Amino acid sequence: QVHLAQSGGGLVQTGGSLRLSCAASGLTGYVVTMGWFRQAPGKEREFVADTNRFIGGTNYADSVKGRFTISIDNTKNTVYLQMSSLKPEDTAVYFCATKKSYALGTADYEYWGQGTQVTVSS
Repeated sequence: QVHLAQSGGGLVQTGGSLRLSCAASGLTGYVVTMGWFRQAPGKEREFVADTNRFIGGTNYADSVKGRFTISIDNTKNTVYLQMSSLKPEDTAVYFCATKKSYALGTADYEYWGQGTQVTVSS
């Protein structure tokens, strides 16, 4: 079993920045690829970004490219999402997730964090 504990988030004005963190514990050998998803009110959950712990590489949704940066600290089993130039449409509950697969992309995520609210005011 893998446990993901999220932190960060909150309220920020348009154009501001926030950083989300997600620390993995438990069977961290299963934590190969880590990613972020978000879900806005009344909408389906959508992919934001992911990255692989061992071979690198990153993958971003078009809506966040150039504004968000995903990174991993392997010594802490923690993935970060640095969000800049935030827009009201970035308002959502953000979830971190992890999977055993080396492949980037939305498929096969198995373990999920508890979610954290990000609100961008206009």
